[in-house]
Amino acid sequence: MSAPTLVLIVLAAGTFGLKAAGPLALGNRELPVRMQRVVDVLPAALLAALALVSTLGDGRALTVDARLVGLVAAGLALWRRAPFVVAILVAAAATAAARAVG
Repeated sequence: MSAPTLVLIVLAAGTFGLKAAGPLALGNRELPVRMQRVVDVLPAALLAALALVSTLGDGRALTVDARLVGLVAAGLALWRRAPFVVAILVAAAATAAARAVG
């Protein structure tokens, strides 16, 4: 067995073990209320972080360009309770307008 294959198998087993650890450790017990609040908002925080890294990063440095304009426009649209599809269209239009101007 080659080294890359062994590494892949070990990483796959580790990933499976980590994903199974939570349900196995908690069983049918409920999380404490404070912990449940954190778990409930974690996906939104991770998505926001991913959006910022994708928007402002270019691999080595922060980059402020038309993508940031689109992200801000989408954020404002969602803040104003616009449907998600409308927010995407607003973001695309704002990004296109910023690229056309700049």
